[in-house]
Amino acid sequence: MPKSKPLVVVTRRLPDVIETRMRELFDAHLNVEDRPLTQAELVEAVKTAVVLVPTITDMIDAGVIAQAGNQLKLIANYGNGVDNIDVQSALNRGITVTNTPGVLTEDTADMTMGLILAVRRRMAEGIKVIEQGEWKGWSPTWMLGHRIYGKRLGIVGMGRIGQAVARRAKAFGMSIHYHNRRRLPHSIEEAFEATYWESLDQMLARMDVISIHCPHTPGTYHLLSARRLKLMRPDSYLINTARGEVIDENALIRMLEAGELAGAGLDVFEYAPAVNPKLVRSPRVVLLPHMGSATIEGRIDMGERVMINIKTFMDGHRPPDRVVPSML
Repeated sequence: MPKSKPLVVVTRRLPDVIETRMRELFDAHLNVEDRPLTQAELVEAVKTAVVLVPTITDMIDAGVIAQAGNQLKLIANYGNGVDNIDVQSALNRGITVTNTPGVLTEDTADMTMGLILAVRRRMAEGIKVIEQGEWKGWSPTWMLGHRIYGKRLGIVGMGRIGQAVARRAKAFGMSIHYHNRRRLPHSIEEAFEATYWESLDQMLARMDVISIHCPHTPGTYHLLSARRLKLMRPDSYLINTARGEVIDENALIRMLEAGELAGAGLDVFEYAPAVNPKLVRSPRVVLLPHMGSATIEGRIDMGERVMINIKTFMDGHRPPDRVVPSML
C-alpha cells in the first residue's frame, strides 16, 4: 500500500514547475488565486497542514502558532528571511522552521548594483524626461550625475549578498569598505581589497555610497537611525535591498527633503506595501517594488529548496536549511 502524502499548504502562487512537482510529491493545497491569506485563513491552514509553506509577507506570529494543530511539524518558508515567523514559538511547539538561503544572492546583488548606477547617474529622471516628451536635445551641462569609478562603497552586512555586491562593485572600480558583526577572514578582505570598520558610525561618515545587506532583527531595527543617517555626507547615497525596517524611513525622508543626502535607491520600505508619498514625489530617489530577487531562475531555485527541505524532513532527516534562534 503506497505511503500517504503529507498535507502541504502553500500560501501563495509559485512557478508552475514548482507547483506541479509539489503536487507529485505531496498532498499540496495551492493558492490558485494568488490572494494573500488573512490571519484567520493562516490559522485555519496551521490547524490542518502537516507542512506550511508561507512567504515572507505571511505573518506567522506566536498567536498563529499557538492555534496550530498537533499535526503541524514543519514551516518551510519560501524566502531567505524569517522575520515573518516567530521561530522560537514554533520550536517551543516542536515545529521545525526552514528557509531558502543563498539562492537569491546573485539576483539581489545585481539589483543592488543597478540601483547604485541608477541613483548616481540619474537614470530614473532621464527615463521620465523621455516619457514626458521634455527632452530638447543633448547639452554638456544637463542632467549631470556622478561616476561610480573610484568611489567608496560602504557595505553594512558582509554576508553572502554583501560579498556578491562587493565583487561587482570592485569590478566597477569602487573601493570596498564594510561593517559587520564579525570581521571577515583576511583572505576574503584581501580578495576584495576591503577595509573593515568596527565602528559603523565612522564608516557612514566617510562613504560615497552606503548599501544595506543585513537582516531585520530586533538588533537591526532602525540600525540606520536619525542620528546615524545624519552622519552621512550630504553628497552620499543610500541603497537598501535588504529590509525596510533597518532604516528610519521618516528620518530619511526629512534628510532628502532638506538636501542633507544626495539620494537613495530603495527596493524595500518600512511599511511595505505602503510607500510614503513623499518618497514617490522625491526626484532624489529611485524606488522599486521589492524586485531584488524577482527572477524566474531565482523563484524556481527557491521552490526547489523548499521541496528538498520538506522531503528531507518527511524522510526523517534534518533538513539542510533548518533555522535555529542562534542564526538570527
